[in-house]
Amino acid sequence: MDKLTLKKKRTIKRKFRIKNRIRSSSRNKLRLCFNKSNKNFYAQIIDDSKGHTVLGLSTLSKDFKDSKSNGNIEAAKKLGKLLAEKALEKGIKQVVFDRNGCLFHGKVKAFADAARENGLEF
Repeated sequence: MDKLTLKKKRTIKRKFRIKNRIRSSSRNKLRLCFNKSNKNFYAQIIDDSKGHTVLGLSTLSKDFKDSKSNGNIEAAKKLGKLLAEKALEKGIKQVVFDRNGCLFHGKVKAFADAARENGLEF
């Protein structure tokens, strides 16, 4: 197999491992799902018991101020801060962090740290 196929398989395995851990450990907490593409970041707070999104933001949304690059660490920090502030306005304090198969370093870690600093607990 080529390297891209192996990398994709590892990501999918990691993603399912994370999802199973989240499902078994916290049944009645909301889930903060973070996803990244090459150019943008997406974050949602999801209520799995009802099956709907409580709050969703991305670097493409109107609430996120226009910047030249939406895919760097600074953008991840801004998105984490903005999401935490909006979640606190809605009365959400505790969530479970779902990094969606991404490794916890760099942009994902910057997003998580910014969300924690601004009031979210996970």
